[in-house]
Amino acid sequence: MKKLSLSAAKSKAEKIRNFDQNGPALESANVFGLPFTSEESDIILIPVPWEATVSYGGGTSKGPDAIFEASSQVDLLHPEFKDLWKVGISMEKGSNDLAKQSKSLKKNVSKIIDALEKGRDISRDAKMMAQLDAVNEGSAVMINEVYRQTSTWLKKGKLVGLVGGDHSTPLGFFKALADKYPTYGILQIDAHMDLRNSFEGFTYSHASIMYNALEISQISKLVQVGIRDFCAEENEYVKKSKSRVEVFSYAEVSKNKFEGVSWKKQCDQIIGALPQHIYISFDIDGLDPKLCPNTGTPVPGGFEFHEITYLLSELAKSKKKIISFDLNEVSPGKDDWDGNVGARMLFHLCGVLAKSNGLVK
Repeated sequence: MKKLSLSAAKSKAEKIRNFDQNGPALESANVFGLPFTSEESDIILIPVPWEATVSYGGGTSKGPDAIFEASSQVDLLHPEFKDLWKVGISMEKGSNDLAKQSKSLKKNVSKIIDALEKGRDISRDAKMMAQLDAVNEGSAVMINEVYRQTSTWLKKGKLVGLVGGDHSTPLGFFKALADKYPTYGILQIDAHMDLRNSFEGFTYSHASIMYNALEISQISKLVQVGIRDFCAEENEYVKKSKSRVEVFSYAEVSKNKFEGVSWKKQCDQIIGALPQHIYISFDIDGLDPKLCPNTGTPVPGGFEFHEITYLLSELAKSKKKIISFDLNEVSPGKDDWDGNVGARMLFHLCGVLAKSNGLVK
């Protein structure tokens, strides 16, 4: 699909001139088959191969690699952002240490969840409590590492996106953005609210990411779209949030469409609920499970691919500013389908980020 000319290219400008966007991607190329280094790129992608606290299906720690691999099959002539590839997009190498730590801690998590499902009171089991502490401490290490990496690139003036991993991974990123922006909001596309407090005893569970995010005072608003599975605790949290959390459930969105309310009008309402600066947090299970059959906690219903790309494009065209994003919970199966969908959504996320920041028309 795409390839870097074999002629020596010493600068970004030279690479753009010599790059054949119609050729096959070289094995040595970066994400989407692009030839740019991170220093040359305007958009930096941080992979976080982590799934320590998964409570159902697994495999999301392999999501960044699956997306990277599938990205070489994405054609670079984006239908909306034709010169997007020239902006420069680069994915950093995933941390082997984090991947190993996640795998090790997941063994503890499995034992703890098994005990809880059997009705055991693990607070009376010193060994179990030590394992729980180890998971929470290990997750804190991951969060600090994500904070360090994202802060580094933000301080260099780069636009940054995170590729998980399970949905616990962006908390350190939220904290890094809080250093830069006095206030910002989150647009969460997800099947779940993720507002549980220390789900199953894990402080940094993927099911608690938005609960933990809202502990950050700079996050002024959380707008959740596509929600179709939540518990009483989460519902009560939303009610008590005094509109800090606003939910556009999938049932509500679907009912409106059935009764003649256009998706365009509903997108306008969603965008209108958001503050000026916006972070997009995208759990792939916000889509219909046919598009992500191997994700960890699939739920019936969900959006079509182009419903979400339309929402994101409308947001990018608005007067509000997209500051960053994450894409999480892509779990590869026996084929390349989940990675393929994830890679194409990632390319669109890069496009709306570039558009909103004036890098593409």
